[in-house]
Amino acid sequence: MVSTAVLIDKLDQLYGWEPPALIGVAVSGGSDSLALLHLLNDWGRAKIVAATVDHGLRKEAAEEAAYVGRICAALNIPHDTLRWTAWNGSGNVQDEARRARYGLLARWGKKRGVDFVTLGHTRDDVAETFLMRLARKSGVDGLAAMAARADKNGMRFDRPLLDVSRADLRHYLHETGVAWVDDPSNDNDAFDRVKARQLLEHLGEMGITSDVLGSVAAKLRAERSALGQAVYELADRITHEEAGDVIIDAKRFSIAHPELQRRLLNGALQWVASADYTPRHDALMEVAQAIDMRQTKTLHGCLITAGAADIRIGREFNAVWDATAQPSALWDGRWQLAGPAELGDEVRALGEEGLGQLPDWRAAGLPRRSLMASPSVWRADRLIAAPLASFNAAWSAKCATSYISSLLTH
Repeated sequence: MVSTAVLIDKLDQLYGWEPPALIGVAVSGGSDSLALLHLLNDWGRAKIVAATVDHGLRKEAAEEAAYVGRICAALNIPHDTLRWTAWNGSGNVQDEARRARYGLLARWGKKRGVDFVTLGHTRDDVAETFLMRLARKSGVDGLAAMAARADKNGMRFDRPLLDVSRADLRHYLHETGVAWVDDPSNDNDAFDRVKARQLLEHLGEMGITSDVLGSVAAKLRAERSALGQAVYELADRITHEEAGDVIIDAKRFSIAHPELQRRLLNGALQWVASADYTPRHDALMEVAQAIDMRQTKTLHGCLITAGAADIRIGREFNAVWDATAQPSALWDGRWQLAGPAELGDEVRALGEEGLGQLPDWRAAGLPRRSLMASPSVWRADRLIAAPLASFNAAWSAKCATSYISSLLTH
């Protein structure tokens, strides 16, 4: 078993060179996150605050959160319970809960002023995820180890224990005299992760352990990074942005490696749609075929128009026709507007109604369908500004991130 000194040294290697002022810790009450909490406390070179997310899906969850609260109180660590109340009972509950968890933790972290939020994922989680993705016929992206650091919902999340086993963490807790909560859902084989965990026990007889799978996943992570760099360099050569659309040089795209083509399209669609996920592989292949035939196609809330000279990927109006935001907020997940707003002003897609109030919209030099899906400012039924259509110079609109930079974060 790995000693406590070695575990703490791992934290010191990660954070000791410039200790953060305040670290957030997500603690469920299970062994992995409780071990992370105590290790950070034992490390002692940064202040800590903790949070427990109560998804409201099990009656025991409230008491488990209270248990974590008592542990934190004994350690003099501030603790908050974050409650999820937005689930309507439909969809994939685990996926919805995961999304909600990150959202709640991100908002909590910002409010608390933490440098980042730490998560207790271990090498066992990497191995289980590998098996789950393998069953779904995933490629390099799906099989690669989860990132040790990621930005979600405007907050940095760290996973400092990805190369540590759950057994080592439980040994540490036993030595420390800390009891953890066993979530009964961890024994429910209706969940894929539980099936993967059970399968790992049998695969170990063949030498396929969590250590082995974790090592393979780490290598695939490096290969994924190399592919990402190649796509970035390709995009830098053959793409540019125009009014929030991605324009691709058709000829140079056609001679690129098919895998790089796929990744470049995925990145463009994900950026234009401000989406968390890329589209399905089969659907993307249909888009690739449409591009070869110079046909127009919609996918992922985007409009893909292929011509002889270039390929344009823009937002589809039907995906944003009802999207609204205050002028000070992001619209459609990526647009920032600035101008002399008044109370009650609203940002929404320009649409046919807006174009109807702009007799000179063609002077902007942009395709009609791109302008229809572009951000505009309204005061009731009156168009106040349409920056991309060059209407009202007092207002401007820009994307919060660039397409090319987004390729480095996916």
